[in-house]
Amino acid sequence: MLDGLTPGQRLRRREVHKRFGGSRQGGIASSAKSPVVLFFTDPVTGHPHGYYDGMDDDGLYNYVGEGQRGDQQLIKGNRAILNHAKDGRSLEGFLAKSPFVTYLGEFELVDHHFTEAHESGDKNILRQVVVFRLRSKTDISVELPRAPITKRSTPQIDMVWVERRNTEVAFVVPDREPYEMERRESDLVHKYRDYLSSRGHDVKRVKVVPPDESAPLYTDLWDETTEDLIEAKGSVAREQIRMAVGQLFDYGRFVPAKTKTLLVPSRPRRDLLDYLASVDVRVVYRDGDRWETVSS
Repeated sequence: MLDGLTPGQRLRRREVHKRFGGSRQGGIASSAKSPVVLFFTDPVTGHPHGYYDGMDDDGLYNYVGEGQRGDQQLIKGNRAILNHAKDGRSLEGFLAKSPFVTYLGEFELVDHHFTEAHESGDKNILRQVVVFRLRSKTDISVELPRAPITKRSTPQIDMVWVERRNTEVAFVVPDREPYEMERRESDLVHKYRDYLSSRGHDVKRVKVVPPDESAPLYTDLWDETTEDLIEAKGSVAREQIRMAVGQLFDYGRFVPAKTKTLLVPSRPRRDLLDYLASVDVRVVYRDGDRWETVSS
């Protein structure tokens, strides 16, 4: 606890640094004046910059580390949080709403993990960020937002409905507008879902949260009737097909599929069909009003 402050107390940030030291810039301030590491969380303004701070289901505060561009590293302020106990420093939290901050009290680091978020200023670029899970050593008197997902040591697998915005990128960047390619994929997915459903198939999607990850993976389609794992792409360009194969095998680590299928708007070139056959991925594509299948 910081001398002279009580949880819930509101003051100007400059007063905090005047009394306890540390830089007035950034979200993490390791003080040369006092044996403390100060962290400042601002979920309202942080969200557009890829900082999804919040309370998880374990009652821990998930705090995204510093670094707005490129993959975050365990250096500088992030290292200060990581080593705060070893360095003999208390970890003190503040909820920021410029120019004021509200003291949240003392915290301790429970663990940390890496996940994905978008870069500050560019929602189309994803990078790796570090998430510190912090336990409050006092009662938090301030209402804090919820973290999107609680980290688990085992995979979480759920069946979900086929929704247009229910995608991996949309989870990481909820207010991002989809690309034209993504709109094409979505249209293809829904048309094929309707076709399979008309034939009596039970079709949904699989949501997977891998162990120690906080961002979910979503399959494009899962045909429960035939146990077919389906990934769609809006183009038959090589880059798109190679990406789809990687996704299918990533999902396949968690979903016991009998077959893996690439869903595309037209027939791929011969070399790409040979590539797909070599990894045992079949192809379904549109040919006029019909769905054509190429198996390995």
